[in-house]
Amino acid sequence: MTPISFPNRQAEGIHISELEVHYRRVLALKAINCEIRPGRVTGMIGPNGAGKSTLIKAMLGLVTPVQGKVCFQNQPLTKQLDQVAYLPQRSKIDWTYPATVWDVVMMGRVRKTGWFHRFSSVSRRLVAQALDRVGLSDYRDRAIGELSGGQQQRVFIARALTEQAHIFCFDEPFAGIDKKTESVIFDILHELAEAGHIVLVVHHDLGHSIVNFDDLILLNRELVAHGTRKEVLNAENLQYAYGDRIAFFSEAA
Repeated sequence: MTPISFPNRQAEGIHISELEVHYRRVLALKAINCEIRPGRVTGMIGPNGAGKSTLIKAMLGLVTPVQGKVCFQNQPLTKQLDQVAYLPQRSKIDWTYPATVWDVVMMGRVRKTGWFHRFSSVSRRLVAQALDRVGLSDYRDRAIGELSGGQQQRVFIARALTEQAHIFCFDEPFAGIDKKTESVIFDILHELAEAGHIVLVVHHDLGHSIVNFDDLILLNRELVAHGTRKEVLNAENLQYAYGDRIAFFSEAA
């Protein structure tokens, strides 16, 4: 599994201002203000129902906020979706779809190539490199539904890599996967960040894996805290977000 050479980006961060989302008059997110910085692996944490997935969807225009703005390079992010690679939760993906691993990863090149156009040798090379990076070159002709959960997730990480995006948004990529896949994905996230990309990950585990994030956004329908791990991970913030009964990994312990 050789690392991919990602083009270096020196982009600005994503600025979220007064973002608010309602679902049928029920408050889902209240006046969110924060910045997601390039060159950092940013984790979004919070209890179930806190609005983590909703925030990503609102950023990308998949749900419509009642107010607020999400800007990248002084323009609405929704007008720059060609610069975003988005991986939804595994439960949102149809694993029975009759496609091979190669087919699924090649789907990441459709936006660059256009519908009904032949894929170039550059696209084929990028797909081969991405599959090698996630350790699945030998599975290229396997049906996606035949793979394990961890292997399936690595396939979709590979697809995201082929999009050559500036911004990577992953919604719970570590849910239900094995340790090998977790290690591969975290390595890739850090490679992307080191190349100056924006990397945002919804995460549900407050155990030792939390040390893999540089910055954190802590939500519970409102913004509880955001900043470095040290700034966010303290008992006061976590009690406010989760309530009294919460155990978390403390680097000071």
